Amino acid sequence: MISTTTILLAIAAYLLGSIPSAVLVGKAFYGLDVREHGSQSAGATNTFRVLGKPAGILVLLLDVFKGATAANLVLFSPALESSEYLLAFKILFGLLAVAGHIYPIFAGFKGGKGIACLLGMVIALDPLLALGCLLVFLIILITTNMVSAGSILATLSFGIMTYFRYGLDEPILQIFGIFAVILVLYTHRANLKRIWQGEEKKMYLFKKRSE
Repeated sequence: MISTTTILLAIAAYLLGSIPSAVLVGKAFYGLDVREHGSQSAGATNTFRVLGKPAGILVLLLDVFKGATAANLVLFSPALESSEYLLAFKILFGLLAVAGHIYPIFAGFKGGKGIACLLGMVIALDPLLALGCLLVFLIILITTNMVSAGSILATLSFGIMTYFRYGLDEPILQIFGIFAVILVLYTHRANLKRIWQGEEKKMYLFKKRSE
């Protein structure tokens, strides 16, 4: 039976993910709502484009923090911390934070695409896997200048790296990897269409220009 503590922690994970980092940073320091500019997404990428690198980095770190913290909420429950389902609950809480980020109750259910939040929860699950995904993302970003392509391929790489790291010993991670791919493809469906049409916006990591 799921305890009251577990239910409260699950709600807390969603509410944590719902904190609209991009909106708060934009309004507090720049007097702008990033959802009214650029791609109109309340995520780190749009913040980079609309408000610049300092704001983008801050939002990125805050979103990563949300995902990592949500997954680690299991530490507030001794029963969960000692449970054989610990990993499953860490994934559940992390995904609830991602859901909160995409559909934030504090920002009219209009949020970002969840990539930074996903990275945060993967850091909580396995820092080495997170590092591998981050490297894939950076390689794709540098070679294509497309954040969306980097995000999608980094998510795809998670399942592959999980298999080489754990084999079939951690099936819950493989299931999570499949779900993460489906989620990222869904949140990036407009980006995929633009990539196919050759119209996707680019972000130059080492150049002061954008398209």
